[in-house]
Amino acid sequence: MSVLDDVAHMRAALALARRGNGLTWPNPSVGCVIVRDGRVVGRATTAPGGRPHAEPQALAMAGIAARGATAYVTLEPCCFHGRTPPCTDALIAAGVARVVIGVRDPDTRVNGAGLARLRAAGIAVTEGVLADEAEEVVAGFFTRVRHGRPLVTLKLASTLDGRIATHGGESQWITGAPARRMAHALRGRHDAVMVGVGTALADDPDLTCRLPGFKPVPTVRVVADSHLRLRLTARLVATAASAPTWVVARQSADSLRAAALESAGVAVLRVGDSPAGIDLADALRTLAERGITRLLVEGGAQLSAALLRADLVDRLVWFHAPAVMGGDGWPAAQGFGVEKLAGMAHFEPRGAREVGADLMSEYGRARRVVGGAKGATG
Repeated sequence: MSVLDDVAHMRAALALARRGNGLTWPNPSVGCVIVRDGRVVGRATTAPGGRPHAEPQALAMAGIAARGATAYVTLEPCCFHGRTPPCTDALIAAGVARVVIGVRDPDTRVNGAGLARLRAAGIAVTEGVLADEAEEVVAGFFTRVRHGRPLVTLKLASTLDGRIATHGGESQWITGAPARRMAHALRGRHDAVMVGVGTALADDPDLTCRLPGFKPVPTVRVVADSHLRLRLTARLVATAASAPTWVVARQSADSLRAAALESAGVAVLRVGDSPAGIDLADALRTLAERGITRLLVEGGAQLSAALLRADLVDRLVWFHAPAVMGGDGWPAAQGFGVEKLAGMAHFEPRGAREVGADLMSEYGRARRVVGGAKGATG
């Protein structure tokens, strides 16, 4: 295979992997393409829920044609016995001649050991093909493994001057229907969506991905609710049986309120207290421990500010409506103690496009450091 062939087939594997984002947690979404004599004989994505993995599914499709073939895998194949047998063993048993990977798996149980096992079996290994794109696909999994928390994307929808509601609280709808459909697609590509309790009380949202056929695995709905103020009649509670609802509360939150929510099917996750509410860093660690790799935060302004202050936002997706509200409207993020320009949360642009009459801009961290101090929200 030529370098151009390797790039083309890895790009196809990456396209498969992207389809699984939001579906495969706690496992990463991996794409696998098996090629023999220039012809694709097998292809697969990690199944919803993370099992089975992409490699054994692609090998099953290829059958005997896998012998002597090249397998293109976006992430280093696993080499340990978990809930499924090692993918390295499946590749070896199938008789593939070569394995091409995008990026190594940072899990300490793998991280090069999978490649070493393949090489020890006499399989030629090429790594680092479209590595940056491959790491981007599994960015949530990498953040969970390396930093013990999900990748956090903050989604905001505002006027041009950054207002999300009038001074009287009216907010539906600032952006148009195409932007709202795009927001649903964002939910579909994340494992969980999170709002503050103020937003939950004011809007009574569903927080589901309501694009027909888009997502077979329900998005987990998370409410940051330090004092368990979420109403038992809320839609999030009423639909907890069909779409998981988790409420993150402080340790000192009322036990009777917690029991009432739990009896309605809501999971109450108690995390560390802080003077202003819950410890957000601890909340994110707790979500990661439950398997969440990609978290979409949809506000409100207090939760957005707390995450920005704590340096816990990795991505920013901002929908701007072509309108101006003025200073008496509610800001997208409440004040979070910036006194000097150096104290601002900095991002770098990743792209922008028109969505109907609105503009969607995407940003990523302006520096490589991922982590952040402890933050709080109510």
